[in-house]
Amino acid sequence: MKTALFAALIAFAPLPALAAMLAPGATAPDFTRAGLDGKPVSLSAARGKVVLLDFWASWCAPCIVELPHLADLKRRHAGRLEIIGVSMDDSKANTIDAMNRYPVDYPVLMGDLPLAKLYGGVLGLPEIYLIGRDGKVIKSWRGDFRGKELDSAIDGALRR
Repeated sequence: MKTALFAALIAFAPLPALAAMLAPGATAPDFTRAGLDGKPVSLSAARGKVVLLDFWASWCAPCIVELPHLADLKRRHAGRLEIIGVSMDDSKANTIDAMNRYPVDYPVLMGDLPLAKLYGGVLGLPEIYLIGRDGKVIKSWRGDFRGKELDSAIDGALRR
């Protein structure tokens, strides 16, 4: 009963002011987390390169659709584009299972509420940030995956 009441309160509560995605021009907050492979992953380590920061989950159909596309982007733009995947799954096992089914060659780490809050709340998945070499947000997307739009934005960022 308590769980149902809590869920109802959450469902009908107004969205918090922090629910807005980071605006273009905003500095992307730095973080350092262990990747699924145990190695540290940090946004600041990619400074000087264009970065695609992808918040996703194994239960999110558009997120799964994007994984092969993102892996292809990483191969096509090797050395110029860094991709960091942030799994918002509750279970590391679910993330690892998804990575076994849809392998990618970029670091993936487990996200949580504090990391999501740094990026405005991460209320919809996938949520993707394109971050420039200077560490500032160029563009962001939330919801259904839009591959051609993403490709075009990345090409533009790489030409800068």
